[in-house]
Amino acid sequence: MAELDWSNLAFKARQTNAMVISYFKDGQWSEPELTSDFSITLNCFAGVFHYANACFEGAKAFRGADGKVRIFRPDENARRMQSSGGYLDMAAPSEELFVKMCVECVNANLEYLPPYGYGSSMYIRPLLIGVNPQLGVNSSKEVLFAVMCSPVGTYSGKAGLTPTTAVISRNYDRAAPNGTGRFKLAGNYATSLHPYNLAHGLGYGELLYLDPATKTKIDEFGSSNFLAIKGNTYVTPLSDSVLPSITNKSLQQVAKDFGMTVEKRAVKVEELAEFDEVNACGTAVVITPIHKIDDKPQLESETVTRSYTFGQADVCSPVSQKLYDRIRGIQNGTEEDTHNWCLVL
Repeated sequence: MAELDWSNLAFKARQTNAMVISYFKDGQWSEPELTSDFSITLNCFAGVFHYANACFEGAKAFRGADGKVRIFRPDENARRMQSSGGYLDMAAPSEELFVKMCVECVNANLEYLPPYGYGSSMYIRPLLIGVNPQLGVNSSKEVLFAVMCSPVGTYSGKAGLTPTTAVISRNYDRAAPNGTGRFKLAGNYATSLHPYNLAHGLGYGELLYLDPATKTKIDEFGSSNFLAIKGNTYVTPLSDSVLPSITNKSLQQVAKDFGMTVEKRAVKVEELAEFDEVNACGTAVVITPIHKIDDKPQLESETVTRSYTFGQADVCSPVSQKLYDRIRGIQNGTEEDTHNWCLVL
């Protein structure tokens, strides 16, 4: 293993010792295989290449203050992959197989798991793709399930919770009404790349999508869910085109544990003016504080219809910081895991 600077990992792919693979064919899954070969050979007619017959997950493993290794809520990832694979009408691994392969992958790559105290972790990427040759537009009958991992730092590359700015996308949609937004499909991310690149090119750290039907309600950020704090209330959108974030689900429970009211409902754009704190939340970041959101008629336009600001430009707001600290404490083993979210290896 190359010597790694644990304090400067960034969020990028690094090849580790091994990954774990299993194939579904003729109605059954093969025995998981640990391999050091990270090249997957597929027929050029495989459905994944033509019709995006693919979905994936993102989970994390942590080395705690007590030296123990914890995977955060892999059972939830397993169930979400079953939902995504089910929408594609592809075979998806059982919860038992999913978790077993995640554990095997982490154990095979323990030397790449960052030590406690660096704010880093091991990102786990389960991948499900259709592999049988096909020309017609059909669901794949043969499937590859692979689990790989990589040591990662923070998504932003900066220490701590550094606030960023966001822009509202009014002329681009992440998902269609009654479409696939609530599933973690590869195709959903392909449609977000161009507007995301535009937003980044304009200097924004995040892109906020509105509901695709009316453009009057908040859906989610380009890579993560939306959450807001208003007094003692935690607010997050309820929408069929929003991916059900496991991090958001966990933060909602923590908010309830702190005695906060949780509202999962339609959130009108105009409500941004009423919120004390706004964050993007997801596996890679847990929480990314949003300091300012610009609303433009078109993403490419220089015209800003309205700007909303939250908290300070250089520090996370207090309630969001408290929620973040609780989640990270559970993941690091420094706070009691009262909901039994962590799988301890």
